[in-house]
Amino acid sequence: MPIKAVVFDIGGILETIPEGGDPTSRFPQMMTRWEQRLGMAPGALSEQIGGVDAGLKDAGKDGALGSCTYDEWVSEVRAATGWDSATAEAFEDDFWETYIGEPNPELMAYFIGLRPRYKTALLSNSFVGAREREQAARGFEDMTDLIVYSHEVGLAKPDPRIYALTCERLGIEPAEMIFLDDSQGHIATARAFGIHGVVFHDNAQAIREIEALLARRGA
Repeated sequence: MPIKAVVFDIGGILETIPEGGDPTSRFPQMMTRWEQRLGMAPGALSEQIGGVDAGLKDAGKDGALGSCTYDEWVSEVRAATGWDSATAEAFEDDFWETYIGEPNPELMAYFIGLRPRYKTALLSNSFVGAREREQAARGFEDMTDLIVYSHEVGLAKPDPRIYALTCERLGIEPAEMIFLDDSQGHIATARAFGIHGVVFHDNAQAIREIEALLARRGA
């Protein structure tokens, strides 16, 4: 089957950190920074709010799967910490700055240039509020045909159902899709589902492997 769609992950791909990797890998440093700022013992804040939403997970809700709203998450953080509004808002801003990371202009330009020859989509394990924050910072909705966020569909990689949903919304078969992700596990399950998976290591390697698949599979 010819390739009809190219799908990218977001974190670690179109959003990176200067030293490489997924921006969310910086969350432990963010928590440490806040513990120092507030004069808390190491690990105390992480234990208090469990990273980002342990209190909600204890209640059977998960921001990554959209079983809580953004306001519920904020309320849980405030209740767990006892912070005033100013402190909580500063934490939220730091959370999203860490989450979004830095743009990858070279790969963004390549991704944008794939249209209209191919359908494109972004497929991301996300958190409530990500669409609004990333649209404001990156304009993702303007550069792709589709965005599938885990928090909006209630499914997360590597669950094969999220790949099936992405194919369904693009109107393609798995063998007609290339998927780029920096997680070996996510790519392994995508390949098992029948998708052409590419593991991201760097921009040049990713573009080279995608172009090779496009050349081999035709348009």
